[in-house]
Amino acid sequence: MKILKFGGTSVGSPERMTKLLDIINPNEEQIVVLSAVSGTTNSLVEIANYFLAGDKQKGSECVENLYQKYKTFVVELLPAAEFQEQGNEVIDYHFSFLAGLANDIFTSIEEKVVLAQGELLSTTLYHIYLKSIGVPSVLLPALDFMKTDEDNEPDIPFTTKHLMPLLEQHKDNKLFITQGYICRNSFGEVDNLRRGGSDYTASLLGAAILAEEVQIWTDIDGMHNNDPRIVKGTKPIAQLSFDEAAELAYFGAKILHPQSVFPAQKYKIPVRLLNTMEPSAAGTLITHDSEKGRIKSIAAKDGITAIRIQSSRMLLAYGFLRRVFEVFERYKTPIDMITTSEVAVSLTIDETAHLPQIIEELESFGTVEVDTNHSIVCVVGDFGSEKHGFASRVLEGLKHIPIRMISYGGSNYNVSLLILSEYKTEALRSLHNRLFE
Repeated sequence: MKILKFGGTSVGSPERMTKLLDIINPNEEQIVVLSAVSGTTNSLVEIANYFLAGDKQKGSECVENLYQKYKTFVVELLPAAEFQEQGNEVIDYHFSFLAGLANDIFTSIEEKVVLAQGELLSTTLYHIYLKSIGVPSVLLPALDFMKTDEDNEPDIPFTTKHLMPLLEQHKDNKLFITQGYICRNSFGEVDNLRRGGSDYTASLLGAAILAEEVQIWTDIDGMHNNDPRIVKGTKPIAQLSFDEAAELAYFGAKILHPQSVFPAQKYKIPVRLLNTMEPSAAGTLITHDSEKGRIKSIAAKDGITAIRIQSSRMLLAYGFLRRVFEVFERYKTPIDMITTSEVAVSLTIDETAHLPQIIEELESFGTVEVDTNHSIVCVVGDFGSEKHGFASRVLEGLKHIPIRMISYGGSNYNVSLLILSEYKTEALRSLHNRLFE
């Protein structure tokens, strides 16, 4: 069985939704994971924010505006009267629920339920569409088998235990439809996967049933060797290892969330990144294998803050770095890059919610300097210790740009460099010319 995930743009209009059958083969065993129709989640976030702020009128207006969009969507997707009626019943049910929230106490629990409505709508409407054209499918409620544990981590054994009987129950069917992004938490409340959203769902399902392959369908033909929004002439990468894909995803390649890679990697499930608008394009295949002796891609991550802690107490001392890291751990703030000398440590973060408290604690160790508006440029490829010249080519490509930090040797797959964000565009283009032209 294969897992096929389609993002919001792939189901963004009735026309696009109907064209999914150009990709989905109803005669092959497949679980199709759908995101919400593009724009819907943003509207639901807006509705939830108004209700949380107590502005019931604005929230209700947003509910009505979104409802009218779905009324038009149903008419175009389901022209036959019988199925249009079914579609209208679905949207009436969901939007009556949303409208009713204006009269109730609204908390973060209700907020999660609101955010789940987009995927529930898109999957149910697509299921009705398939029925209207005579294609058999089974709608599987993700809330019955997607669950997170007390640490908000996905519970894959739970998914296996509860999903496999559902598939067995419908063993005469080949096509299954389910929701991305949404799940239940350890208390049984409606929640979501946050990191990686629907991509994460697809990877988790692939791991849970040991699928043949996970396919992530978006509006770009795989991971490119640079950011196509900034650099001209970028090309899709035919093959990546899981580690390389995770590095690229973490450091700015928007096509895939890094968290989405790990379940497939752990259970050895190949992942393909493919283009809904160009189904015949080869895309990118992600497996355990890495193509040796090549630089694969360049990515960049913005919004980086650099922190330098300088202290003579660090010299020949043990335990110093542990105490520094404990400060970040207390404030649940991840570190991206780190470099050290005998008397100083420099590191970067992209989450600054607790920066004032972190700085205050770090000042007990020594002098603290903070630099904002930086970007991490990450070059991914075969940087194993036996390789000659790759790192020097990277530095040569940036010789005219001031570099604040360099991280090399943490893995065999990347060199990361910290620069001011104002130099990012120039850095990406210069590296592209040096490494790929």
